[in-house]
Amino acid sequence: MQSKFINRLPSQPITSQFPPKSIGKNTTPAKSFAETLKESFEGKSLTISKHADTRLKQRGIEISSETWREVESKVAQAKTKGVKESLVILENAALIVSAKNSTVITAMDRKEAGSQIFTNIDGTIIIDQ
Repeated sequence: MQSKFINRLPSQPITSQFPPKSIGKNTTPAKSFAETLKESFEGKSLTISKHADTRLKQRGIEISSETWREVESKVAQAKTKGVKESLVILENAALIVSAKNSTVITAMDRKEAGSQIFTNIDGTIIIDQ
């Protein structure tokens, strides 16, 4: 007859050698919504497509760096609201901007924009400066 061996397990539970992680405790201080929003906008500049750059030069449209910063900020805000393609109306120009790709697609002067029909736009930004 064969003898059967039974290995007994220790009666104490087996635990890890490492200290347990604290559950639900955040090791970094919480950021406010405003701080998080500001960080998401930083470093996000608009790219100007080759087509838009050509149109800006052909039509003699000049946009100040202050206005560009405002456009960048507003496009970033529009993106957070789900806008994908926007019409940005400035004092002297109108831009079609892909908020999804942060790219200026095309540009025209304000008078030319007055007689156009804009399609596939799901947001409009008006900046009067």
